[in-house]
Amino acid sequence: EVQLQASGGGLVQAGGSLRLSCAASGFIFDDYVIAWFRQAPGKEREGLSCFSTSDGSTYYTDSVKGRFTISGDNARNTVYLQLNSLKPEDTAVYYCAAGTVSLLTIGTIDEYEYDYWGQGTQVTVSS
Repeated sequence: EVQLQASGGGLVQAGGSLRLSCAASGFIFDDYVIAWFRQAPGKEREGLSCFSTSDGSTYYTDSVKGRFTISGDNARNTVYLQLNSLKPEDTAVYYCAAGTVSLLTIGTIDEYEYDYWGQGTQVTVSS
């Protein structure tokens, strides 16, 4: 059974940091791209960053570039998202997802390319 377990969310003040974790099981980790998305109330789901487990390459959407850092530990089947310099507009439910994403489109971080999803973890940033 494929499982993605997202954790690490919480309440933090503006300017603070959090580290999210996505623990994967039930599939060959090295064959997949792991991505982080978020969805704020009343807004569409937004792709933030993705990590290629096969070669370690990383991609970011412009809104988080320079503030968020994605990394992976293939030995632990886990991908992390370090959130720094958090802003109130970063408040959302954060999801991790896994997919066999084409190298031609990996940088778009398109939710429709991801097959498996975790349950989400809430990040709340107070002003």
